[in-house]
Amino acid sequence: MGRGRCALLEAVFVKESTLQVLIAEDDRVSRRILQSTLAKWGYDVVVTRDGDQAWSVLQRPDAPSLAIVDWMMPGLDGLELCRRVRERHEPSRSYTYIILLTGNSQREDIITGMDAGADDYVTKPFDSGELRARLRAAQRVLDLEAQLLQSQQALQHQANHDSLTGLLNRSAILGILVKELTRAQREGKPVAVILADIDYFKRINDTHGHEAGDVALRETARTMQAAMRPYDTIGRYGGEEFLIVMPGCDEPTAAQRAEGIRRSVGKAEIIAAGQAISLTVCMGVTAWHEGSPVSTDTLIQAADAAMYSAKRSGRNRVVMTV
Repeated sequence: MGRGRCALLEAVFVKESTLQVLIAEDDRVSRRILQSTLAKWGYDVVVTRDGDQAWSVLQRPDAPSLAIVDWMMPGLDGLELCRRVRERHEPSRSYTYIILLTGNSQREDIITGMDAGADDYVTKPFDSGELRARLRAAQRVLDLEAQLLQSQQALQHQANHDSLTGLLNRSAILGILVKELTRAQREGKPVAVILADIDYFKRINDTHGHEAGDVALRETARTMQAAMRPYDTIGRYGGEEFLIVMPGCDEPTAAQRAEGIRRSVGKAEIIAAGQAISLTVCMGVTAWHEGSPVSTDTLIQAADAAMYSAKRSGRNRVVMTV
């Protein structure tokens, strides 16, 4: 292979390699050679001088996902560092791929290192070609792990969110209500529940079509969510109904906030099927207070009764329980 082609391949590799790599090596000369080699290949290198420093770095939220650690180091040695990484139980943390750097090339030593949690090994003094190949293999594994994690997150999102509006679905918003009720009971603070229903929604579907109805649902959801506090939660409860959970709110406070949401929906201009559609909502408000029975069913039934009272009273209004 000519030097020109080698230079081209080197440039491509450097351009594509953005992986952050931790080095844990106590020998100054070996550390500098390893750091220089990885930097030349385009890696973002984090350098530590012993196992204790390496363990501290690997506990950070932004820790490198690939580590090259020496077997023999002051403080934590490479084997103990591997064991600690594998023993931690943090589902949200991405996988750490560990390459053990060792002068031991005996089969038994290699097995010991892999049993401790190392994914791969490189013998010292390292061969640059072998090291590069093992780094590329590590990159493929980490890429696959990232893709798997992304797929799992997407599936989790689908399981918890309504596909049309993007809001939490019925099961998920009820789960939030249970969680907030538990916290409210523990802290002795109120939590409010609001049920909102789009007025005359069937008329929108009948007049403009179901696609326009879908647009109306999405835009109503977006408008209501934008008018809420960051720590309030909204979900699609079913059909054209939405459930809102407001921690720390009693009925009057929640009714005031609901009134602001109602006005925001009434002012929103929704274009569907080439026509402007005006929407309004009815909202029923209730709240749990310290000393009251802790029941999600009771709260939702009370909010539902208040919402239907708003409908009977002419719609486009907020009614709270008394």
